Amino acid sequence: MTDRLWLKSYPEGVPADLPPSPYPSLVALMEESFRQYADRPAYSFMGKEMSFGETDRLSRAFAAYLQGLGLAQGDRVAIMMPNVPQYPVVVAAILRAGYVVVNVNPLYTARELEHQLKDSGSKAIVIIENFAHTLEKCIAATPVKHVVLCAMGDRLGLLKGALVNFVVRKVKKMVPAFNLPGAVRFNDAIAKGERGTLRQPAIKPDDVAVLQYTGGTTGVSKGAVLLHRNVIANVLQSQLWNEPAMKKIPAGQQSTGICALPLYHIFAFTVGMMLSMRMGAKLILIPNPRDLPAVLKELSKHVFHSFPAVNTLFNGLANHPDFNKVDWSNLKVSVGGGMAVQGAVAQKWFEKTGCPICEGYGLSETSPSASCNPVTATEYTGTIGVPIPGTWMKIIDDDGRDVPQGQPGEIAIKGPQVMAGYWQRPDETAKVMTPDGWFKSGDVGIMDERGFFRIVDRKKDMILVSGFNVYPNEVEDVVAKLDGVLECACVGVADAQTGEAVKLVIVKKDPALTEEKVRAWCRENMTGYKQPKVIEFRTDLPKTPVGKILRRELRDAK
Repeated sequence: MTDRLWLKSYPEGVPADLPPSPYPSLVALMEESFRQYADRPAYSFMGKEMSFGETDRLSRAFAAYLQGLGLAQGDRVAIMMPNVPQYPVVVAAILRAGYVVVNVNPLYTARELEHQLKDSGSKAIVIIENFAHTLEKCIAATPVKHVVLCAMGDRLGLLKGALVNFVVRKVKKMVPAFNLPGAVRFNDAIAKGERGTLRQPAIKPDDVAVLQYTGGTTGVSKGAVLLHRNVIANVLQSQLWNEPAMKKIPAGQQSTGICALPLYHIFAFTVGMMLSMRMGAKLILIPNPRDLPAVLKELSKHVFHSFPAVNTLFNGLANHPDFNKVDWSNLKVSVGGGMAVQGAVAQKWFEKTGCPICEGYGLSETSPSASCNPVTATEYTGTIGVPIPGTWMKIIDDDGRDVPQGQPGEIAIKGPQVMAGYWQRPDETAKVMTPDGWFKSGDVGIMDERGFFRIVDRKKDMILVSGFNVYPNEVEDVVAKLDGVLECACVGVADAQTGEAVKLVIVKKDPALTEEKVRAWCRENMTGYKQPKVIEFRTDLPKTPVGKILRRELRDAK
């Protein structure tokens, strides 16, 4: 495949290929920014800012502390925290010390946490005290020997920090009792590290930087091995892609991004934290994106330019009564990822902010960004855009052969951001990586005549009704446009007549919405076999902490 149709759709000034990386490691990238932007604020959290210089100083101390534990270069260190300022400090420290970051979802159960700590072989974990009780239940079965405990108020100064910790622990009772003998408090670890010395390990582009565990929707959760050069490539690709919009920020204004997606998620990790680090940008850390009033209250205090989010968050904010209390006029880039962006949500967001949602696409295995709509677009395209600089994508059949343009098949991706494989699972790696370096995504897509890709669904989410393929994304997109629908999801259920039938679950925005109205809308907009046989109304939909709808749970619900 040599014809890159998509290059014609690139905005002016965006290169087709990625220039050679100026950095041998993520450490080199971060340390350049620490020097260059030392006096600038890097993070804002609960009204307190932390500069690049302070991030440098704290991460250097914490890296020295970690080395003092006797870990060997390449050892894995887990992080289990929401978006708090300790997160970027700890990431920088782990990498500077020569170790590997293992991002852990803080809402994991003890069973899920145990699996990830054992699978990764993590020797140490940095965890916020709110979830320490989960670790207590499983730590004995894991290789973890060192625990560092963080608290919400650690970096907020003496008075405010003490007050915040008191409220979190005693008033809101968000810290269940736990017993972790030998655990060290974060600020004590910093103080100890400041008395030590950081040895600078030699880190090469092919060294492992991050083990990013996939959601496990295809079975057991696996660690995508992301090398230093993979993440660097994706940071540089994302910067080039966003540049046509970001260069419109007025001179003298520091580029500022909103980090409402959790940093343990690869989207926020790379396109939020690492990209901001490279650009000398400020990141507004939002610890709980589900608390929409608190999110909007925080946003009302800032001038900001970029906002990566998922469809459910864009939708929730755009429909919230406090939406107009925020000044959206400086917003230059809204990137939608993690799940399909619905047309109705994109339209409403553009009407309310004047900034289009550019839907992108990627996976943990691609660090994550593989494609995106041009940031200069003003219309919702219903596609995942075009491959970003230096990235190749194609559509293949089950035998790995290219399919004719316009025909559905599996999306395959090749580029410098593609993982090295799954951690210690050569069998699983062989299932998704071809010998010549293509990653098979498991997503079914189509490429149009302009080189834009559209996802028609995950292979396993497809519903087969009397031999006809029904793709849930299409049904959901149609139903989401009906007035009175807040959210919806569609799954296949067993049916005696047709093999499978379409089940639709809806969260109402308008109590007057009825099943008959939904059926009439579906009849008007979809052919017979795509129309839902079962319609169910619920007060909410099951979601991952990132906001992805868990179709599997809806499918399994009896």
